Amino acid sequence: MRSPRPGLIAGLLLAPLLSGCFSSSGDDSSDSSGSGSGGRLSVALAFPPAENYSPYGQDAFVLSRLGVAEGLTRLDANGTAVPALAESWSSEPGGKSWVFTLRDAKFQDGTDVTAKAVAAALTHAAAAAPAPTVLSGVALTAQAVGDDRVEVATATADPVLPLRLTNPSLAVFSPKAYGENGKVNPVRTATGPFELTKTTGDTAATLDRFDDYWGGRAQASGIDAKFVSDGTARANALRTGNVDIAEAVPVAQVASLKKDTVHEINTARNTSLYLNTQAGVFKDAGLRAAAREAIDTSTVAKGVFEGYAEPAQGLYGPALTWAAGKRTEPTGRAKATSPRGRSITIATYDDRPELPETAQVLQQQLKKAGFTVKLEVRTYARLESDLLAKKFDAAVVSRNMMLDTGDPVTVLAGDYTCDGSYNLSFLCDKDVDRLVTVAGAESDPGRRQDAAMKAEAAILGTDAVIPLVHLKVVAGIGTSVKGAVLDPYERGFVGTGTRR
Repeated sequence: MRSPRPGLIAGLLLAPLLSGCFSSSGDDSSDSSGSGSGGRLSVALAFPPAENYSPYGQDAFVLSRLGVAEGLTRLDANGTAVPALAESWSSEPGGKSWVFTLRDAKFQDGTDVTAKAVAAALTHAAAAAPAPTVLSGVALTAQAVGDDRVEVATATADPVLPLRLTNPSLAVFSPKAYGENGKVNPVRTATGPFELTKTTGDTAATLDRFDDYWGGRAQASGIDAKFVSDGTARANALRTGNVDIAEAVPVAQVASLKKDTVHEINTARNTSLYLNTQAGVFKDAGLRAAAREAIDTSTVAKGVFEGYAEPAQGLYGPALTWAAGKRTEPTGRAKATSPRGRSITIATYDDRPELPETAQVLQQQLKKAGFTVKLEVRTYARLESDLLAKKFDAAVVSRNMMLDTGDPVTVLAGDYTCDGSYNLSFLCDKDVDRLVTVAGAESDPGRRQDAAMKAEAAILGTDAVIPLVHLKVVAGIGTSVKGAVLDPYERGFVGTGTRR
């Protein structure tokens, strides 16, 4: 066994970010002793893989939710970076580099997890095009320091690097996973408790238990995953017993399910209207202001989400308990100008059934204000490329603000800065970039939160995004299932203790 190097310390600890915590559908969820006696689990996920299971986009979260892939660190319920493939870590003088000591672990192809393999995996992620959102504005390098230590460095000091490395896009795969043109094959090459053994396009995947998992054998022998975009179909599959667990049950279907199969959790997820600031009608700040003034968020919360959401107060919702006392009013907003019948197209996706309904409500409100409004509804897999190519005037999108790192600043860099890789509003504002940069340099948790709220006020002042509602997520879990993971960060869905 490797032993930790003296003087290495547990990683950066941030103050608790969420009012809730990880929970499970039943008892013994944390039991990973690994008797391995459980049968296979059948799960229905809402979002099919859009990029052939590439870990460098949203498919990374599919691999994370299914227990396939993991990185050096992971998030606990309080938003703290805790050990995963790394046992411990410490920051080097100056804060530009960190050294991570690895635990004894194996890849699913039977080879050892080594410092050289980990450094190569992180180097591949840093070179990916487009870059993973978690690396927006971050120049990251990695190198092996002996057999069991990895040095990870950034061009400028990154006080939240251990949190950044929790992102599923920075998961570690064996050397054989990496092919030509930056492609990554996750089949039997990751390190999690379940190994991906077969994929059927974007409709299904088969996973088997990985018996050599460092955290102990999973209790379920495997997982049969189905990707079902239609929310009603997911609820029906749970109701009829065709699946054991259904992700993201539509609020309209909750009443049709048995009460003891419905499990809800507060999250940091928002539904927002993103306005295209670089092309079309909403290049005009006055028309963005007109759209904001036309929208009644309480109608969306009550009429569409039926009590499973509340009107948005900003980018950071009530699940983030620190935000309310630090919020400042947006400044510098433009004066609203008359739409005069200007035509706009709002895009959204039906993988989350509430989103098309939300778009319809907004359509009526914006029409009343003087816009001519068309809707474009697809699955997310068919929408994403056009969404990022600036082909729509606006988009109704659901986004977990803590999904990327658990850090309130990192998501702002990815979503609202000039170089952000998931900037759906295509916002490029010097003041916003400056405030996000200032916030990103703060290492003290309280001051970092204060700086994030100043950046939030500047972003909202541009009217590039109109937060609509803060959400609860509803999962459907069969009564025979124990230990399903209810994760406020929406990275976990099944774990070593999930069984039936």
